[in-house]
Amino acid sequence: MKRNRRGKRGQALTEYIMIVVIVALAALAILAVFSDRIRSMFGGAVEELGGDSAAADAALEESSADYLRRMGRDR
Repeated sequence: MKRNRRGKRGQALTEYIMIVVIVALAALAILAVFSDRIRSMFGGAVEELGGDSAAADAALEESSADYLRRMGRDR
């Protein structure tokens, strides 16, 4: 009986880990899809709060995909 109970506890832990991994991957996918929109929203918020509008404009000039491609080449 004790042996069977220990196996179920390990199984439950594995299932929780799998759920955490799936949620993390889903969050990364959502951030990848909406990254340009999120950057533009933060840029607008920074500008409204009296921040440097030139820095916000510079961050929005390049799309996230282009930035990641360039980052891969810089290595």
